[in-house]
Amino acid sequence: MEAIPVLLVIIVLLLATSVKTVQQGTVGVTTIFGKYNRVLRPGLNFVIPLIERVNKRISIQNRSVDLQFQAITQDQANVYFKAMLLYSVLNQNEDTIQNVAFKFVSENDLMVALVRTVEGSVRGFVATRPQPQILALRGEIVAEVKQQLDAQLETWGYHLQDLQLNDITFDAVILESMARVVASSNLRAAATNEGEAEMIRRTKQAQAEGSAIRISAEAERQASQLRGEGVALFRKEVSRGLAEAEATADPALVRLAIWTETLRHLAENGRGNVMFLDGSPGGLEDTMRQLMAMQQLSTPEVQRAIGSQP
Repeated sequence: MEAIPVLLVIIVLLLATSVKTVQQGTVGVTTIFGKYNRVLRPGLNFVIPLIERVNKRISIQNRSVDLQFQAITQDQANVYFKAMLLYSVLNQNEDTIQNVAFKFVSENDLMVALVRTVEGSVRGFVATRPQPQILALRGEIVAEVKQQLDAQLETWGYHLQDLQLNDITFDAVILESMARVVASSNLRAAATNEGEAEMIRRTKQAQAEGSAIRISAEAERQASQLRGEGVALFRKEVSRGLAEAEATADPALVRLAIWTETLRHLAENGRGNVMFLDGSPGGLEDTMRQLMAMQQLSTPEVQRAIGSQP
């Protein structure tokens, strides 16, 4: 009877040691006498008490690691990288889990191998490119590293999910020279834009001046035409008025009125020009004689006499 409680205790202990719980997102790897036995899935699992041991618990979730390293370009410039590496177990197959569990002695050894592999791939790519091209080749660097690293990680049971180059910097001297290059390029672009703007402004100004000249010339032409028409009408009316006045008034008085009107017109439209006229009585008489001679020359009898001469 005394052996029954002892037996019950032994059974309870065996049951307790045979029940193993595996957390979600991880798998357990068991060994028997140090040799791989099987994989325990998430949840409640039973193992052989005292013989089968859960040797390792492997996370199948994504894991990340920060990297900082240096590389040298083809033209011997130092480049400093800050990167983030995202990786995970390739799959949950038993062979893959066994490979992950026993490929490396510890997690630290895996990290060392992973980091050194990434650094080597980046340095190998950067060494074939000159310094000015590095910033523009961020995507090419990531693609090159992933292409080389995926095959290597698969042999370890892992898969590279993503590689992000968060920061790429150079030595202070190189950064200063790059800033000067950008500044000079911006100044050149600004000078080009200012020159083009000035050319456009002057072109538009010349076009406006040309249009103004054309408009002014057209207005002057129309004004001259109108002035000519006015002068012609004035002369026509003067001729008609003279003919009517000579029929009813003294011809000398008509000529005197024409003379005074001529003086008034010259004074109004002289525009500051100095004009010399003989306003003495003798000058008036000479002018009247000339006008009368011109009038006589315009009579039909004189015109016929001139035309009959050989």
